[in-house]
Formats: sequence, C-alpha cells, structure tokens
Amino acid sequence: MILNTKNSYRFLTPRISNQKTQYKNLLLTLITAIALTACRGKEETADKQNYTLQNDTITVPATSTISPKLKIQAVTNEPFQLELITAGTVKAIPNFYAEIAPPFSGRVTKVHLKLGMKTQVGTPLFEMVSPDFIDAQKNFFQAKSTFQIAKLSLKRQQDLKTNGVGSQKDLEEAETNFEINEKEYQNAIASLKIFGVNVNKLVFGQPLIISSPIAGEVITNEIVLGQYIKDDDSPKAIVANLKKVWIAGQVKEKDIRFIKKLDGAEIQVASYPDKKIIGKIFHVDEIVDEATRSVQVLIECANEDHALKSGMYVTVKFIDTPENTLFVPAKAVLQYNDRSFVLVQLEKGKYIRRYVETGITSNGKIAILSGLKPNEIIISEGAFYLLEAK
Repeated sequence: MILNTKNSYRFLTPRISNQKTQYKNLLLTLITAIALTACRGKEETADKQNYTLQNDTITVPATSTISPKLKIQAVTNEPFQLELITAGTVKAIPNFYAEIAPPFSGRVTKVHLKLGMKTQVGTPLFEMVSPDFIDAQKNFFQAKSTFQIAKLSLKRQQDLKTNGVGSQKDLEEAETNFEINEKEYQNAIASLKIFGVNVNKLVFGQPLIISSPIAGEVITNEIVLGQYIKDDDSPKAIVANLKKVWIAGQVKEKDIRFIKKLDGAEIQVASYPDKKIIGKIFHVDEIVDEATRSVQVLIECANEDHALKSGMYVTVKFIDTPENTLFVPAKAVLQYNDRSFVLVQLEKGKYIRRYVETGITSNGKIAILSGLKPNEIIISEGAFYLLEAK
C-alpha cells in the first residue's frame, strides 16, 4: 500500500527516529555491562593473586599488594585496672550521727551548746523545765520509797520466821510484795536512764539536762534560750562525728557483677579537683531500686579535714586491683557469624584464623579472655584485607 499523502508521510517519520534512539541506548548499555564484568574479573583475579587459601591457612606472598598493608605484633600481658564511674552522695555514718530532741515538752532554761562545739558522750547541751519530767521524778521517788519499805518488810518477816514467831504465809506475802515493787523501781530507773539522768544524783525538781549521746561536733543548733519545745517537735540540734563518712554510690543493675571484684573507690569532688580521696567498699545493698534499676553501694572514707560535707554530690570511680590481661588492638579483631577471631601468624606470610573470647574495650584495645597466649604473633592492622578468605 502506497501512502502518498503529506499527512501520512509526516506521521511515519517520528516512529523511525524513536527506533534508532532506542537501539543506540541498548547498544551503550551492553557495552557498559561488558566493561564492568571485565573489570570485576580483573579485580577477583588480582585478589586471588594477593593471597591463597589452603584449608584454614592463608598465605600472602611477599609480592602481594596486600603484604605491605599487614602489620603484625606479639601479644603480651598488660597490667589492667577495671574502672567503673558513677555518681554518689556524701552521708554521715548513722552510728556517728545523732539528732537531738527532748523526751518531754518544756521550756529551755539554759543553753550550753554552740555550733562547732566538740562533744563527748554525756556532754551537757541544754537544760529545760518540764512538768512531764517532774512527774517522772515523782514516780521514781515513789517507786524507790515503796521498794525500800517492801525490802524492810521482807527482812522483818524473814527474822520473825527464823525466830519461830512469824508465819510462812506472812513471809510469802512479803516476798511477793518485794518482787513486785522491785520491778516497778527498776522500771522507773530505766525510764530516767534513757534520758541520761544519773538517778544516784537526782534531786526532786531539778531541770532536765539534755546531753550528747555520742562524741563528735555540733553541726546544727536551733536551741534558743526561753523557747518552748514540744516532745513531738523535729530535732533542734545535731551532733555528728564526720571524721569518717559514707559515700552512697549508685551502680546500674547490669554492672553489679563488677563490684564483687572491686575493693576500693576513688572519690572526686568538684570543689577540690586536685584532691584524691580513696575509700573502701563497706556494703552493697541487696535490693535494686525499681525506679532507677540501680543498687546503692556504700563506700567508707576518711574525712579528717572535713572536705566531704553531708549531702555533697561527688563522682565515684570504682577501682579494681591491677591484673595482667591480654590486650590486642581493636582493628585486629574481626567478626564471622557472630563470633570474634584474629589472624595468628604461623610463619612469615602464613596466617590462620583463631576464634577468641573478648572482654572489655579500653583505649582502642580489646581484652582477650581466651583463645590466645602471650607472645603469639597476630595481624594487628590490615586483617580486614583477608576477611574474604574462607
């Protein structure tokens, strides 16, 4: 069929042009693919020429382009000290810390204490007049008098019975009465001794003397002459011995296993950046804080200069006794199927894969727990060039 109209001629021309363009593009794609395949083949050939694999042994010829890139070194033990850094808070040791509050309500009549005052056990701090204390004194003297009467009555009945005048019944009643009054008297003595009262020197009507229960130093004082203090008020004075303190450090649950190996800690304080304070682990809590998933560790520290203040925030660095540990450069350790391995030199230019168990990483080195021995030679750098050798 002949198409001789102008309209038909104009319609066929673009279709012929598009076919030529598609043919050119297809030709270019084929040429590019052939070139890439050729280059890849050359690279694979070059890699095979760089090393050979026989069983588990990799041989790298001296003429290989990889050989100059491989660095080797002997594995040696290095002293290593495990460290774990966390935050901590200074706390007073409970046995060396006393909050002073009166046992009775009353009015302060005399003040002996002042901030910074050194105390011993029994040092008077302040005095107060208390109706409740007067009642306690009255109960004590009544119990004492009743006890003395019961004691004399018992002695008289014993004498009468011995001389054949008294009856057994009267003696037994006197003995029972004596035992009851003796217990009441002892209870009255105990109730006063709790407050540091010397019952042998007690005078009826004397003021209550509040004394220090521990040796230490007055670190808080809110006692004012003439003030009225209730028995349920918060403590008005604090005496503490801060020559030793606790540091309460928080250790994450996942790191508790390290604490068992550690025997000391280094305390760093922001206000004394050059001061080095060393403490000893005193106690590891048995309960994990559910909110923080941490365990409290108490470190006891000497604090003769009082540099550590109660409530102060510090940095705690737990330290272990140095131990000899095998370390290799991190670049020497490779991964295969979730296992770690290094390349150990059998002889010059020959290496074998050795699976190892790794430990902590420190300063660009990895601890080797098993799989290597001291003085073995490994590829320390460039081992990844041989990663494809399988």
